[in-house]
Amino acid sequence: MEINGYTRMAAVLAYPIKHSFSPFIHNRAFELVNENGAYLAWELKDEKYLGQTVNNVRTLDMYGLNISMPYKYKVIEFLDDLSEEARLMGAVNTVVNHSGKLIGHNTDGIGFFNALTFEPKDKKMVLIGGGGAALAIIVQAFLLGMREITVFARRSSSYKALEQRVEELATQTQSILRVFDLADTSRLQYEITEADLLVNATPVGMLDKAMPVSSSINLPSHLLVVDTIYKLQETPLMKWAEAQGVQTKNGLGMLLHQAAASFELWTGKKMPIGQIGQELEEKNEIKS
Repeated sequence: MEINGYTRMAAVLAYPIKHSFSPFIHNRAFELVNENGAYLAWELKDEKYLGQTVNNVRTLDMYGLNISMPYKYKVIEFLDDLSEEARLMGAVNTVVNHSGKLIGHNTDGIGFFNALTFEPKDKKMVLIGGGGAALAIIVQAFLLGMREITVFARRSSSYKALEQRVEELATQTQSILRVFDLADTSRLQYEITEADLLVNATPVGMLDKAMPVSSSINLPSHLLVVDTIYKLQETPLMKWAEAQGVQTKNGLGMLLHQAAASFELWTGKKMPIGQIGQELEEKNEIKS
């Protein structure tokens, strides 16, 4: 695609961000759908320039921005409005420019569910972890009609804050949502036995053979196990689940589908996810 005077820009804003797959994904999408756009990685080290940087979307008539850490929460004060899911999550990963009005969205949750052949309505999910990805999945699950969610997390310094956030979300969504200590293996076993979906939303297993749950857990045959880690084709959790005869999925689909949701919000066009995902794997960026 030729860059010329009509080319519009999008960017991902974070620190650090130079390692991101997003420029490859979006620039390849622009090319494949014949959209005259270009996508850059903006690494912003100093938070004091955040407002000025976000305002560039208006000044330069950009499509918008993707937002990653540490700015998913801080960017909200510089936006004009929020979508329903972004308001519930309290975090934004996509900014869309509507003729100078900046709207904050969060496509992490819908990207997660769009990547699955799984109908969440009236189902039960067990989720490991309490970070931003976990909260995005929780909110989207309830927006899609999930019946019940049980969260398990380690009793770290952030556990109390997670309990409070979970309680707020349960009230806001009028849903069954509870949090338990991950060390409570008997409770974990009980909840997994009753669940339809088990999700690891932590980085445990990305760098070594560590497991986010005890290997003594028995998995029901109907369970779908999803690991949000996308840099490995098969994580330790997935290999363990497959050994019990359970269906598994990694986080590459979530990565691509959340990007596709952002891309469609900006351009109105569908991202060719299948081809881009295959090319990502061929580039050897996703390890076996």
